[in-house]
Order: sequence, then C-alpha cells, then structure tokens
Amino acid sequence: MYAEEDYLMLSGIQHFAFCKRQWAMIHIEQQWAENYRTTAGEIMHKKAHDESAFEKRGNLLTVRGLRISSRSLGLSGQCDVVEFHQDENGIDLFGYEGKWNIVPVEYKRGTVKENNADELQLCAQAVCLEEMFQMDIPEGFLYYGENRRRHQVEFTSELRSEVERTADKMHEMFRRGHTPGAKPSKQCKSCSLENLCLPKLQKSGDVRKYIEKNIYGGE
Repeated sequence: MYAEEDYLMLSGIQHFAFCKRQWAMIHIEQQWAENYRTTAGEIMHKKAHDESAFEKRGNLLTVRGLRISSRSLGLSGQCDVVEFHQDENGIDLFGYEGKWNIVPVEYKRGTVKENNADELQLCAQAVCLEEMFQMDIPEGFLYYGENRRRHQVEFTSELRSEVERTADKMHEMFRRGHTPGAKPSKQCKSCSLENLCLPKLQKSGDVRKYIEKNIYGGE
C-alpha cells in the first residue's frame, strides 16, 4: 500500500507504456510540449471531463470527471466517463434505487494502437474504482475519436498483473529520479517531446558530427 503523498498520476501509466523516457521527462523532469495530437486530445478530454455533466437516462447513470485513486497502485487521477448500469447483481448507490454495475470509459483521440498502453490506463482506472466501490469490474471501453467507435477491453488477470508491475516500475523510477536514454523508433515522430528528447542525437553517438550535419549543414 502506498501513502497518499506518494501517489503518481494515473494517466502516466499510458506514457510509461508508450515510452519510459517520455514518462520520465513529463513526470520527473516536468517537461512538456504541445503538438496537434496533444491539442486535439486535450480538447476531447475537456469535453469528457465536464464535471457538470451528470446525467441519468433510464437504467443508465453517466458521471464525467470522477476523481479516483488506488492505495495498492499508488495512483490517482480522473476518469473521462464512468457509466453506472442498473443491474440486480450490482452495488447500492447512495440516493439511487436499485443495484448498479460500473463501466469505465476512456476517450482517446486516434484509433486502436499496436501496443496496449491505452488498455493499461483503463484497467488501472478499473482497479481504482474497484477499491473505491468494493466491487469487481470485469470490463470497460476505449472510445476512439478518429473512428468514433468503442473498443471493449476485458480486464483479465494478465492485464491486471501488468498494471501492477508497471505501477511498481513507475514508483521505482520516480524514487530514483532516473530518466532513461532514448530508444529511437517510428513512434518518436508522434511524440510532442521529440524536439526536447532529441532521440536522433542520442542514437548518433557523436555529438560533434550530429551538430555539424544538422545545424551547420556539414557532410
């Protein structure tokens, strides 16, 4: 169990899975830069996090911007959307009749990714909600803005274990204050921190030659 003062940002688990160096630059070094992807994502999340949007339609209760945390993971953050579905096998909700099941929904700008970074973030949200409401949450959804479709995510034991391992690694790296070196790949082009990270510079192995070629136009 982690103390509250040691909690890390839950959203960082997606950064960590995408690139450990990116996560360290954002969460340890406090560096940030925008590009069109981050701006579009921020606009989408502002709409999703509208905490005034609290809506009940029939057997569905929708809550936006719900703040969550987990002592076991040492993470805290905010859900885009949490849906409460009326179900006789669910839990009691104060102020509402009947029983309710919980389904977290995370909004993403693009489409389904090759890695499972988004799934890890959503599963971490489910772990937080399970601790807060004392119930099991078997699945959730990732909503991708590019194709406007929901992608169902099952919270398997394997995915849960990976969430726990990833959270522990995040805490270990944060305690050490360690920023890993760059491992250049095609995904660097989509990272807003590319100009701060300079992955090609690290890959070159010769700073002088890199500067001559890319700044002074040398051969």
